[in-house]
Amino acid sequence: MSVAVLFLLGLGLLEAECRCFLNRTQEHCVCYNLSQESVDSIIQCLPASVVEFRGGDLQRYIAFTLSDPDPSAIEMLGSLVFRKIIFGDLLVPEILLAQVLRFFSYTHVEELVFDSCVFEGRGNWDRMAGQDLPILSLRFHNVSSAALTGREQDLSSLSSFLGALQELSLTTSHLTSLPCAIGRLFTALHSLDMAQNSLGDESLTPAFCSGAFPQLRVLSLQHNNLTSYHSVCEGVQLLRELQHLDLSQNKLTADPSASCQWPPSLRSFNLSDAGLEEVLTPLPPSLEVLDMSCNHLHAVDISLSSLKKLFLSQNMLEAAPSIRNFPLLDTLHLDNNSITELPWDEMKNLQDVAAANNPFMCSCSEVGGLQALAAVGQLGQGWPQHYTCHAPPHYRGRLVEEVPVSVLQCNSAAVVVPICIVLVLIAMAGAVALVRSRPGLIRSCPRV
Repeated sequence: MSVAVLFLLGLGLLEAECRCFLNRTQEHCVCYNLSQESVDSIIQCLPASVVEFRGGDLQRYIAFTLSDPDPSAIEMLGSLVFRKIIFGDLLVPEILLAQVLRFFSYTHVEELVFDSCVFEGRGNWDRMAGQDLPILSLRFHNVSSAALTGREQDLSSLSSFLGALQELSLTTSHLTSLPCAIGRLFTALHSLDMAQNSLGDESLTPAFCSGAFPQLRVLSLQHNNLTSYHSVCEGVQLLRELQHLDLSQNKLTADPSASCQWPPSLRSFNLSDAGLEEVLTPLPPSLEVLDMSCNHLHAVDISLSSLKKLFLSQNMLEAAPSIRNFPLLDTLHLDNNSITELPWDEMKNLQDVAAANNPFMCSCSEVGGLQALAAVGQLGQGWPQHYTCHAPPHYRGRLVEEVPVSVLQCNSAAVVVPICIVLVLIAMAGAVALVRSRPGLIRSCPRV
């Protein structure tokens, strides 16, 4: 909203005052308290590509009626280099927002952010009917406003604007539902973030109804009130373009008798910190990335032919999953589990292996495998300081990197067998020499 004040200053309609600070290196300008200090301060933001307005009360401007800008004002607005506008800690009368939003059609602003704002009242959006805006990303974080339910008709006037949006974020805003009719307005949206809200299992099917978000590819439902794995599956199954789904930080359980088909397009699935004690099924069949870290898994016995990246850190695994079940796997993270030995012969073809903070049994094969992976750069962060021996006792607490691996220590057969062969050959050679030197030692058997 504060950008409206900046525009109005440029139009000569207001004498708002504020204090602004420009970081020229980052092209980021921050303005505080829109009703204080001097007009000169806000002018220094003109070279910035990101402008942030913090604090202030826009109630004093609520009675203003704005007319369309004249050609000189349009030229001024078009010359601004702003690409991102952030409004923070503001009380925003929605009726004023409805009037000012049209001014963005004359700018090059691509991203609009509202952080910790309170929207008051209900605006009249009729003047936005058919209006195109350059904004492609719209973000709301920790905002309060009237409920969206019952406002479908109000927002329908924004269909031209909302239909062009590509990214929408509604986070930490106590959101409990999203009406179907509103979802149908976002015809081009490919990323939707609704993390840290109060969405329940029953709210998903209405939100993602037939025709809603037809181009959606990325969906984050992180940290909501979701509990039913199969209800979530049913709620999103109409999103035919969905590729990435984040369900992390929900407490999910599965009903063994229920079944559901995930969108076949789904490639990346985040189930981290979801309270899992076992792998929930069914999993999307065409997954390439699966994150089940920070759970309570004791075993992972699944097979996904297209999986490329598997994240299982911070679980209770005592053994690594079989790599043979994932023929295309290139990344495996197993940090902070209870694994004592790893199948290094299977892992040698992986590109990224992480297994820090496991209680390793420092046998010759285990130490040799870890050191070999580290030597070619396949071990991720944590090597060598977080790779220590748990057993045998004489190596407990010692870094795996420091454990000696030599032929004499780790493969005594490789030394003993050749020595034995040499001794046998020496003995045979000695016997032959003795016979040749004393031919009488060999006598013919007497004939009877």
